[in-house]
Amino acid sequence: MVIEHAKKLDCKRYLTPKDMVEGSTNLNLAFVAQIFQHKNDLTVDSKMMSFAEMMTDDDQVCRDERTFRLWINSLGISTYVKNLFEDVRNGWVLLEVLEKLFPGTVNWKQSNKPPIKMPFRKVENCNQVVRIGKDLKFLMVNVVGNDIVQGNKKLILAFLWQLMRSNNLQFKVKLPGRTSQMDSFKDKRLSNGIFFLEILSAVEPRVVNWSLITRGEYDEDKKLNATYTISVARKFARLRPAIGRQ
Repeated sequence: MVIEHAKKLDCKRYLTPKDMVEGSTNLNLAFVAQIFQHKNDLTVDSKMMSFAEMMTDDDQVCRDERTFRLWINSLGISTYVKNLFEDVRNGWVLLEVLEKLFPGTVNWKQSNKPPIKMPFRKVENCNQVVRIGKDLKFLMVNVVGNDIVQGNKKLILAFLWQLMRSNNLQFKVKLPGRTSQMDSFKDKRLSNGIFFLEILSAVEPRVVNWSLITRGEYDEDKKLNATYTISVARKFARLRPAIGRQ
């Protein structure tokens, strides 16, 4: 049921109950990112890590590209991203994301809005992105604006990973009597599905029927929870317009 709900959150192309139970890092991340953008009741964990070191091959990069493209487009910025690595090279999209997440950090008077014909204008935008990243204490060792302009995939993904983490993706669900938490999207505790259900319940308590949830001690129970979680996500998507009017 979790998967069925995820379809309404535009995760249908890659998220399955098996992915959730097996702890697929990037797919879990994309699913939570979609839930998170609807409503935020969560707190930040300041622990950082280098996403670039997690990358292994071209298939992984393609999956990461989809994950971050989905996340950026869910933020509601003015630019729609079709190809992550191409669309961020002029720096404008990253500046929009930074301003969305950290209002007031971008100096728009020193920014160049597309279409940008002169290459050095793109570098100016990307240099500002790097400066802001350093101000936010991101891991930006030996990174310069031209790395983004040149489309360095590992550095772009590493930067986006830190952005997403700073946007409260290291969190703990804050609900009375509920203490689920996670250390990373590789955390084995995610496999029972309860953490995701508590996130959904934090967003809208009415969508989760806790009497249907198992303790997730066995693989079959984990799959049942994962299926229900997708169903709940879809239910939330249907309820969202009504919730917004309250």
